[in-house]
Amino acid sequence: MRTSEIKRETAETKIKLSLDLDGSGKSDIDTGVGFLDHMLTLFAKHGRFDLTVKCDGDTEVDDHHSVEDIGICLGSAFSEALGDRKGIERYGFFILPMDEALIRCSVDISGRAMLIYDMEIPTEKVGTFDTELVKEFLLAFVRCSGITMHVSRLAGENSHHIIEGAFKCIARTLKTAVAIDEKYKDEIPSTKGVL
Repeated sequence: MRTSEIKRETAETKIKLSLDLDGSGKSDIDTGVGFLDHMLTLFAKHGRFDLTVKCDGDTEVDDHHSVEDIGICLGSAFSEALGDRKGIERYGFFILPMDEALIRCSVDISGRAMLIYDMEIPTEKVGTFDTELVKEFLLAFVRCSGITMHVSRLAGENSHHIIEGAFKCIARTLKTAVAIDEKYKDEIPSTKGVL
């Protein structure tokens, strides 16, 4: 089973996260940041990942610590759940329309962390959520998962649709990349023999 449980406790956050890469899209999300709850619920549903997140953070200061630390935990959970990476497709690509917004994402589960982020978001906030935190979340995720990710806004001016589309698109892309190719289930998808 490709599952992981992560616990992280700092002076700023206390997080418990569980992930099943081969789930059905069930989620139980309580981050203390309402907009992030919604995005992670979408992420689980569209990736068909079972995801549970509980975070107690210093949101009275701001949402940054919680958002970044959850990204760290989710990235760590992906890395742990993937194990030796035998049989995975490794690469994923998806283009997703979200009303007038159009988002493109490509990933390589390479062991090399990299984020290419071309997601100009027109407003500084969606509700009370600072839109700059989307990039911070993704940076933390790729660093801890060892994934190369390119994510771009191709069209759209509605910040909510852009961010929602991005989380759905990333989930769909990762769903493809982590899928097991049964013909090669005992092989590492690299000439190096390791990812």
